[in-house]
Amino acid sequence: MIKEFKEFAMKGNVVDMAVGIIIGGAFGTIVKSLVDNVLMPPIGLLLGGMDFSGLFILLKEGKTPGPYHTLAEAQTAGAVSLNYGLFLNAVISFIIVAFALFMLIKGMNQLRREQAAPAAEPTTKDCPFCHTAIPIPATRCPNCTSQL
Repeated sequence: MIKEFKEFAMKGNVVDMAVGIIIGGAFGTIVKSLVDNVLMPPIGLLLGGMDFSGLFILLKEGKTPGPYHTLAEAQTAGAVSLNYGLFLNAVISFIIVAFALFMLIKGMNQLRREQAAPAAEPTTKDCPFCHTAIPIPATRCPNCTSQL
């Protein structure tokens, strides 16, 4: 059983999948940083200095009564909140990852099309009388001797 598991785990597809998952995780942290630190601050500035990560709706007050000015204050007080700002950041991250994957796959498909060899020109044609394959420049069929 251990031998079979080793064979399964060391197959090319499993190793390739593991590498893809690890790279995907690293790519996810880069995208999260891009969204949180590069994209959202200017968008928040355009919307009047709003920080999306701090947007929340209070569902139930915590041990210390509100008002809570930040999400961190609400969480420290033990309040129950609906954190839609963090959800917006996650949606934007997903859109960026999906677009990046789309562009990557589009580029790979374009490279595959360029690498595909064009179809070779045919070198033979069929005789209209006996249907034998003959060279294209032939003027007489070598099989049935018909004039082409």
